[in-house]
Amino acid sequence: MAQETLPDRSPTTEAGAARGAGAPRGRFGRLRRGLRSGGRAGWPRTLLAVAAGLLMWPAFPPIDLTPLAPVGVALLTLAVLGRSARTGAWLAFLAGAAFFVPVLEGISRIGPDGWIILSLVQAAYFLPLGAGIAMVARLPGWPVWTAALWVGEELIRGRVPFGGFPWARLAFSQTATPLTPYASLGGAPLVTFLTALIGGLLACAAVAVHRARSRRTRPPEEDAAETPGARRALIPAAVCLAAVGAVVGGGLLIPTPTEGRPVTVAVVQGNVPRLGLDFLGQRKAVLDNHVKATHELAERVRAGRLAKPELVVWPENASDLDPYTEPDAYTAIDGAVKDIGVPVLVGALTDTPDGEKVENRGIVWDPWTGPGDYYVKRHPVPFGEYLPFRDILTKLITRFERIPRDFAKGDRSGVMGLGPVDIGDVICFEVAYDKEVRDVARGNLLVVQTNNATYGRTSLPPQQIAMSRLRAVEHGRTILVAATSGISAIVAPDGRMVERSREFVPAVQVAAVPARTARTASDRLGEAPEWALALLGLGAVCAAAWTARKNEGN
Repeated sequence: MAQETLPDRSPTTEAGAARGAGAPRGRFGRLRRGLRSGGRAGWPRTLLAVAAGLLMWPAFPPIDLTPLAPVGVALLTLAVLGRSARTGAWLAFLAGAAFFVPVLEGISRIGPDGWIILSLVQAAYFLPLGAGIAMVARLPGWPVWTAALWVGEELIRGRVPFGGFPWARLAFSQTATPLTPYASLGGAPLVTFLTALIGGLLACAAVAVHRARSRRTRPPEEDAAETPGARRALIPAAVCLAAVGAVVGGGLLIPTPTEGRPVTVAVVQGNVPRLGLDFLGQRKAVLDNHVKATHELAERVRAGRLAKPELVVWPENASDLDPYTEPDAYTAIDGAVKDIGVPVLVGALTDTPDGEKVENRGIVWDPWTGPGDYYVKRHPVPFGEYLPFRDILTKLITRFERIPRDFAKGDRSGVMGLGPVDIGDVICFEVAYDKEVRDVARGNLLVVQTNNATYGRTSLPPQQIAMSRLRAVEHGRTILVAATSGISAIVAPDGRMVERSREFVPAVQVAAVPARTARTASDRLGEAPEWALALLGLGAVCAAAWTARKNEGN
């Protein structure tokens, strides 16, 4: 596809200068002229970019208008087409801000300043994305190159700085759509690529239709000669729409196997006394809730009202009392585990041996031998579970006094034996990271232990569940999501929701699920698709820069 752009009706530099000849000079004069014209981009493109971000937001949970994700990508692409790299970067930043502010609204629970700052930092990653789109849109086949740039943006955002923040990736809006099965082939990066590719193809089709309409509005004396050309101009639009249909239809043909040895599992959601940041001050009550829910589960099993599980999963922070050093906590947990009579994965906070840091653990607790193998969260949340630049920040922001000690980083995989199967454990925030989940996908079941009490009744818990649904398909594994206050869930290997709890209620989920050993193509390929697509986008940027320099030389 050769480059085709919408006519640029924004004022040229010369025309703008002529109109501004009588305007006030100096900084305020330039500001007034900029406000009138919308700056270098012009108001139509500026508003189009903002609309693009706002449209992408409801594609994510809890709204789940999933088709709006590629539509938002299409609008941003149209806004950037034909612009300089600098203007493209600015327009993409505006789209990013309009997207991240509402999609991350749950962060406002820890403070509006943190929410806005994080949203704008995330929007800053759209700066090179927009510049890159403006450049590669001058190349033939540009929808492919623009889609690859979206993968590159997410690759960087998910790694830099402090390990990155991969929340609200395009792939996480497509967890129950025809694009979802592609995750089993190339993981979340491939789903992001195809979502952005559909957006690019829609933009290309819109440009072709616009060109055809422009030819049809020629003067009557030119109309007869131009009609065949107008019809030919619609061919690229038809090709683009056919390609969209092929991408969507292809996903429906990808099998998502669910066979496996059946294992009966239980997920316990004990609930917290109240939501908010202060839930950590309710440590005894939270532990008691999970102990009580497990005793009740045992009673219902003995009464024959529920099938006896072969393993039980508690959430992250089910015990903020260190069971290794707190006798009451040990006794309460051990009594509940003995009552149900099967191994329980217990989420607990424990002290490091030197007492200087805290470990966020998932502990395998056996009814006969007590606590055994364990997993320590490898990716603690920066500014939430540990403080970079602690000495400086604690002096500037008193809210950080809520983090008196840093969480230690685990150094080994979360694959552990739990009853009759091996599980792969990740804790909370880690489910957003491809590497952490892929590393434990060799387990027969995947477990996500999480604590959403701080962000309860916001968009963040349903967004996290959506990630788990994509991970289930990506690795062909049942996923058990255990949350202190919700949302807890049991997700089948094909992404179907077997069970799903409400928030801020006690809940126990019991189901027979397949324990699988087969690996997906995504497991075998690992990071290769992500890096290949990102490098494809980078190569397109280099080609566009070389072409532009060559043309200038001529």
